[in-house]
Amino acid sequence: MSITRRAFMKTAALTAAAAALPARSWGRVLGANDRLNIGVIGTGGMGTVHVNGFMKMAGAENIAVTRVCDVYRKRLNNAVRIIGGSEGSGSIEYERVLDDKDVNAVLIATPDHWHTKIAIEAMQAGKDVYVEKPLSLTIEQAIACREAVKKTGRVLQVGPQGTSEGRWWKAREAIGAGRIGKVVWSQASYCRNSREGQFNWRIDPEAGPSGTGDNYIDWDRWLGHEHGLAAKIPYNADHFFRFRKYWAYNGGVATDLMYHRLAPLLIAITGANGEYPSRVVAAGGQYIEKDGRDIPDSFMLMIDYPSEHTIVLVSVMTNDVPLPDVIRGQYGTMEPAGSGWSFKEQGVWAPEFRKANADYVKVARVKNDKGEERDDPPAGRASFEMEARDSRGHVENWLDAIRGKAKPNCNIDLGCSTMVAIKLGVESYRQQKMMKWDAKAERAVS
Repeated sequence: MSITRRAFMKTAALTAAAAALPARSWGRVLGANDRLNIGVIGTGGMGTVHVNGFMKMAGAENIAVTRVCDVYRKRLNNAVRIIGGSEGSGSIEYERVLDDKDVNAVLIATPDHWHTKIAIEAMQAGKDVYVEKPLSLTIEQAIACREAVKKTGRVLQVGPQGTSEGRWWKAREAIGAGRIGKVVWSQASYCRNSREGQFNWRIDPEAGPSGTGDNYIDWDRWLGHEHGLAAKIPYNADHFFRFRKYWAYNGGVATDLMYHRLAPLLIAITGANGEYPSRVVAAGGQYIEKDGRDIPDSFMLMIDYPSEHTIVLVSVMTNDVPLPDVIRGQYGTMEPAGSGWSFKEQGVWAPEFRKANADYVKVARVKNDKGEERDDPPAGRASFEMEARDSRGHVENWLDAIRGKAKPNCNIDLGCSTMVAIKLGVESYRQQKMMKWDAKAERAVS
């Protein structure tokens, strides 16, 4: 095949330009202009949901899943089938995904104790990262990941999807504008109930490290004991298939479910980067689900912040009636309504509430039967609703961020500050102590 001099010179110029770019910039150029090739590491329940989601949006978002990874051969082979890949598209070793220079970004949906090790190595390999919540297993891991994002300049999105709901960013605007006065406390919950017991997912009895074909599990790799991620123990099917029941691999309902609630509240109250706590105290216990698990089935958390407000979180797995989402300010209170918020005034601060919301609250002077004038509505009765704009989904926001069109809605600062508060709650429960955060040293103090 012949090549023209013009074509040759154009190719040479592009090659030289690419060589002059650092690895992070070259990856960003590819992400901005071409198809994004994605690797998914961890193809269990949530990972498979993501793989299917990527396949559905492939055309519209100009993406392709080119690599998948899992330590359980059955899950791995299933993911390869979903993406229509070849035998080389799947691997038990996540390193093969990171070594593939054609992979631009990775989604990590492993058990929690692996999250930050893989995320940091992925960023060092020039990949952008979506890491499922929680960000980490430990506070130290979360901070190390935060520093890696700053050093590498890669895009990292943490996975609480609620942070991409328009309502929370609308709440940030409203609170920032002083519509409810100073926020004093807020509440949220994530509650469930089931006959089989929470996190008692199905166990494949034929699977394990001695299994063959689809039944093979690389147990040692899953534990990560050689990296200090978990202790080396004999194969335990309950630990593998139901890892959320055990402290060694996660923080139970606190890190799995409360993370979903705290991150959006921090956006609303403090802003896009969240806020680190000042002190945390937890309560609860194993009241019903006493099946050998470590984690409590009922968990309550109170988090104090330096900006002087408190967040109360509840996660109960044996009764599904929740606490409603509420944000309380000195002048008024906010509760979800439709895609946005309902605002109600505090009667004693009606003048301040009405002044701050004059564009929504219209007050008239009316007379009663005795000819006496009063405000309509009377103090304590003013309310209004504010809708939020439609927003892109959480994964779509990540793709936009990679292409330079947006910022990640759960960036590393929000992800890390959320993780610190939640993990302090776990330690408060386990140690039966109040936990404080030493902001200067960035460490927990009991």
